[in-house]
Amino acid sequence: MTSWLHEERLEAVLEALRSAGARSVLDLGCGDGDLIVRLAAEPWVERLAGIDLSEPALARLRARLAAAAAEAEIMPGSMLDPPASLKGFDAAALVETIEHLDPSDLGRLERALFLRLRPGTIVITTPNAEFNALLGVRPGAMRRPDHRFEWGRARFRAWAEGAAGRAGYAVSFSDVGGRHPTLGAASQMALFRRAA
Repeated sequence: MTSWLHEERLEAVLEALRSAGARSVLDLGCGDGDLIVRLAAEPWVERLAGIDLSEPALARLRARLAAAAAEAEIMPGSMLDPPASLKGFDAAALVETIEHLDPSDLGRLERALFLRLRPGTIVITTPNAEFNALLGVRPGAMRRPDHRFEWGRARFRAWAEGAAGRAGYAVSFSDVGGRHPTLGAASQMALFRRAA
């Protein structure tokens, strides 16, 4: 069972992908498939793939797809070094995954995602650290013990704008999961569109 916030994230990402006209979607860090299972039920999705480091999560995803009589290309692997077969997708989604990377690996992610895979649309969501106090997270702590970092809005925008500019993408931002007048939303989403 997913939380209300996770449901809002998934719906926001699904709507962004639908609005972008994506027919093929790659989920990087797909886990046990909350996004993929939803995408598999969408008639506009023609090709669907997911990659994740966790074999147990991928086994759960395969079982969920089988139960739904749905299909997707599911493979173990790292978003930092994705196989060449994943190049050519209309869109890529990274839903609450970048914060699980070591910050020193963000350059590798940027090269793999924006330069090697180079999908037309990229959707990235990540927690908004400014909102943590409203979720009962103590100062200096993170929402989950496996997060390596959590950024506020300005830091996320700076990284996303830098990555977009270096790779020839335009980027826009939106809030996901409520909207506090000074702290923003629980999650933040960047929508990248390739310029050429």
